[in-house]
Amino acid sequence: MIRRYMTLLKAAMMVCDGLSAAVLFPLVYLVRFPVDSDPVAGQLGAVPVLGLAAAYGLLWVGSLWVQGLYRLRTHWSLRGEVVDVLRASALVAVSSLSALYILKLNDVSRVFLLMLFVAQPIVTVTSRVALRLVLASMRSRGLLSRQMLIIGAGAEADRFADEVENHRELGLTVIGHLIGPRDEPGGVRRPVIGSLDDIEKVLHRRVVDEVGICLSPEDWVYVEPTTRICEEEGKIVRVSIRSLGGVLTGGRYEELAGIPLVTFLYGPDRVMGMAAKRAFDLLVSATLLILLSPLLLAIAVYLRIREGHPILFRQERVGLHGRTFPCLKFRTMVPDAEERLAEVAHLNQVRGPAFKMADDPRVTRSGPWLRRTGLDELPQLFNVLRGQMSIVGPRPAPQREVELYSVWHRRRLSMRPGLTGLWQVQARGDPDFDRRATLDLRYIDGWSLWTDLKILLRTIVTIVHADGR
Repeated sequence: MIRRYMTLLKAAMMVCDGLSAAVLFPLVYLVRFPVDSDPVAGQLGAVPVLGLAAAYGLLWVGSLWVQGLYRLRTHWSLRGEVVDVLRASALVAVSSLSALYILKLNDVSRVFLLMLFVAQPIVTVTSRVALRLVLASMRSRGLLSRQMLIIGAGAEADRFADEVENHRELGLTVIGHLIGPRDEPGGVRRPVIGSLDDIEKVLHRRVVDEVGICLSPEDWVYVEPTTRICEEEGKIVRVSIRSLGGVLTGGRYEELAGIPLVTFLYGPDRVMGMAAKRAFDLLVSATLLILLSPLLLAIAVYLRIREGHPILFRQERVGLHGRTFPCLKFRTMVPDAEERLAEVAHLNQVRGPAFKMADDPRVTRSGPWLRRTGLDELPQLFNVLRGQMSIVGPRPAPQREVELYSVWHRRRLSMRPGLTGLWQVQARGDPDFDRRATLDLRYIDGWSLWTDLKILLRTIVTIVHADGR
């Protein structure tokens, strides 16, 4: 199975199962032994009960593991899930009763154990179904969905596309195929959106998170240059090697429904790390929005009185792998600033596709100090909360700038854009876009939560000293 997705889903299921068991244990205990009416409950205290609850949660997760409930399946059914959970419950019951007998712990309430072993499978099945429904809902809204482009339009490519979408837990959607040099038209049921020669154009115009390569053995020669192009774009590449019958080096061998794959990972693919980064983003953005809500309101009122409507500036920016989103800022320019860009384009002080100039005539009276302190960026915390941005990452660019990117610049899009980033704290005034992009790619390749924390702290220092742009 594709490890990237198996690891994350396994972790989510294990956390859900462990927490549900650890919470259920003391609840059942309190039902069986109310503190006000039973002296034994009062004597045990909270710490032993919580310690036993934690141990029970680990035991429950272990029993589900033994029953294979953390193996991803092609076809999931509620009946099969219930049967396996009941088997796990029976295993825990037999193990617990045997341990009590061997250790001669005759004073443990059998009624309590019976209540626990009856309630546990009900809670586990309910929580697992709820987790699947939440994941399905998020994917249907495009929050966890990822797009795959398949290179090849033969029978093997068609079967590979079927298996990818049959494994719904992967969250992958096949957007279409590129025809290989020896593929016959009409060999696949999904849209054919071009030929292999169109790969760069398709990667630039469509949202593509991953690329699958399913070419015939005669087309082996095209695999290496195709993966190199995808590497420059920061895409994950999965090569089906069954029909090729060859050996690829530098990749990771995996399997999908019996289809052997070699996966090439470009950019950050530390699944648990990325999940932790998202949790960090949610925690920080939610906390800051709560703490800074009076300041946000004060700035909004001030701008409404001094600068008029609108208060916020919304601009379509390009995010992760080409996804566009409305980036929010407090307005620091006149309302028709975008329409007047051509008037000042020749005054650009940045060498490269980005635009920046000192003393921009389109900036409002309040704009300079808002920009200098970075307060104009605060509404982007809502973008972070919605998953469109991260606290730390490459800055999001408008579409007109992305269209001017060189191929190697586009790897900036392989990570969710951020409120602040490495080049903002190391080379904020550097007018060379290539050097900025180099720092962004260095951040992507060496990412860690510790790096994010250091950049965030340095950004705070910059804001305090009002050294913003």
